[in-house]
Amino acid sequence: MKKILSVLLVLALMLGTCLALGSCASKENGEDAGTSGDGETMKVGFIYLHDENSTYDKNFIDAAQAACKAAGVEIVEKKNIPENTECLEAAEDLVDRGCSIVFADSFGHESYMAQAAEKYPEVQFCHATGTTAHTAGLDNFHNAFASIYEGRYLAGVAAGMKLNEMIAAGEFTAEEAKMGYVGAFTYAEVISGYTSFFLGARSVCPTVTMDVQFTGSWYDENAEKEAATALINNGCKLISQHADSLGAPTACENAKVPNVSYNGSTEASCPNTFIVSSRIDWEPYFTYMINCVKNGEKIDTDWTGTLATGSVVLTDINENVAAEGTQEKMDEVKAQLEDGTLHVFDTKTFTVNGETLTSYKADVDTDEAYTPDTEVIADGYFHESEYRSAPYFDLRIDGITLLNEAN
Repeated sequence: MKKILSVLLVLALMLGTCLALGSCASKENGEDAGTSGDGETMKVGFIYLHDENSTYDKNFIDAAQAACKAAGVEIVEKKNIPENTECLEAAEDLVDRGCSIVFADSFGHESYMAQAAEKYPEVQFCHATGTTAHTAGLDNFHNAFASIYEGRYLAGVAAGMKLNEMIAAGEFTAEEAKMGYVGAFTYAEVISGYTSFFLGARSVCPTVTMDVQFTGSWYDENAEKEAATALINNGCKLISQHADSLGAPTACENAKVPNVSYNGSTEASCPNTFIVSSRIDWEPYFTYMINCVKNGEKIDTDWTGTLATGSVVLTDINENVAAEGTQEKMDEVKAQLEDGTLHVFDTKTFTVNGETLTSYKADVDTDEAYTPDTEVIADGYFHESEYRSAPYFDLRIDGITLLNEAN
């Protein structure tokens, strides 16, 4: 009996201690880091155009899973969601499953995300690469992007260094230094990307030119491989891309032509040709949007990540393929971009139809007619992704030849 009384006394003391502290299981702020205001675990939903087989979508998937794990929130994912009403249905299902935030990763998802935002004002809808949040008038609809043109410029520097090495080795002349670029569509996002890549290369290899071949799809491995092969057969000495499969890198590996990939390293698959890759790291944005909802703060309508926020990153260079001194040169140029002494779209570095631009109005507000509405050249450079997050650089500069169009 004494033993029983002793046990009961100990239990009573333990219970009293817990009550005095508030709760044995609670955190210091009274709520678990991954909970919503009602004490339930916060859920965040993600809609992806493809799955891990797409380098583009894998980049989002990896970042989403890392951010949600670090934040202690539950992730709910929808993969292979096309740019049609299936996106709206996916968003509605994620809301029904209790998600406080729904994020979609493809340009064509935007109109369906806006519809969902209007229908569910208590849920935050965030969208990558979109253009309309700043004019939609919806407090719970947000666009996000990053200054990836800076990353592509740096990757272009690596490409130009490789061309110089090949010229010095007598593989071709300076006048034959032509690159090829596999693009998905003739959109401003793609134009901004291939132009910044070209300008980075030309900053160190002044004779370089570039041909661009479009596939009409974000992800078509056969089409991308065929486009890269055609560019190589047309005399291109190095290939890069804004398309989402391994098609172009594989064509380069087969042809022994150097390649600058996108959205992640292809060194494992293409060890003899891969140089470097730039990508947007979406984890900083996902962490930001989750913390905003947790803390009851407003998510920016347009959010632009930068080199400084860790949103624009490059892979390690492949030392077996990259030219000697490439990393040092990239580090030098990166420092200039970060301190503002270098601007990617400095108007002194390019011409359009032989003319240097001093003024240009871009379509920033994105009406149906794509009417130019905003002056974007000031202080001697084109101010990309400053008036909205998504790119609007759509100039066709000299030195780049488009072999086809795809809208």
